[in-house]
Amino acid sequence: MIQINNLWKSFDGNQVLRGINLNIIQGETMVIIGQSGCGKSVLLKHIIGLLKPDHGSINVFNEEITKLSDKNLYKIQKRFGMLFQSAALFDSLTIAENVGFFLYEHSDLNNDEIMKIVNKNLHMVGLHNIESLYPASLSGGMKKRVALARAISTNPDVILYDEPTTGIDPIMAAIINNLIIRMQKELKVTSIAVTHDMTSAYKIADRIAMLYQGKIIEIGTPEEIKQTQNETVKQFILGNAEGPIYSKFEDNI
Repeated sequence: MIQINNLWKSFDGNQVLRGINLNIIQGETMVIIGQSGCGKSVLLKHIIGLLKPDHGSINVFNEEITKLSDKNLYKIQKRFGMLFQSAALFDSLTIAENVGFFLYEHSDLNNDEIMKIVNKNLHMVGLHNIESLYPASLSGGMKKRVALARAISTNPDVILYDEPTTGIDPIMAAIINNLIIRMQKELKVTSIAVTHDMTSAYKIADRIAMLYQGKIIEIGTPEEIKQTQNETVKQFILGNAEGPIYSKFEDNI
């Protein structure tokens, strides 16, 4: 479904992506792991066409998206849903307006039709009777679930998850993980998640890819990743302080 070939990207001379190659199979959940700031979110933004690479190609739904016009790229983007790390809800809109935002802006559905979809999606993520509330009144976990309800509002073919369990407690993180699995099974979507949360990665992934120093250095099933012989991958997944991944600490710590 998605083919990424020799992808390079830099910002102000800082080379973030250094020739990434990655194929994502239709219907799978691909989890991309790596340190904070290693370029995971940058990679997601390339997949959805929000960023253009310096070099390389990205083929999505048999379309080379790096060469598409804005109009044709938009057609591709409409087939994606995205759960942002911060949820990215609109504070001035109600929960119903947030979930139905894309439908209000880009569909011919009337208000009653949109509200049916809104209520259905909120129910799917385990939320009830909050349509008239505003984001400020919700917990972090509830905001994540509202954002997920919004992400599925257009029946996407692919859902992108940017650090879906960051900033929430372990119980809510488990609920979000279960929802990601449920979305894949019930909606038949392809899922791509970026995270440094290995508990989440092992639970939701069909395959895991490790991003390090701008490249994918290993890909495998959760069990294969657990058994890795790559010392860099091993250090990351075990959370060891010592190993090939450089960490700078103050001498007096």
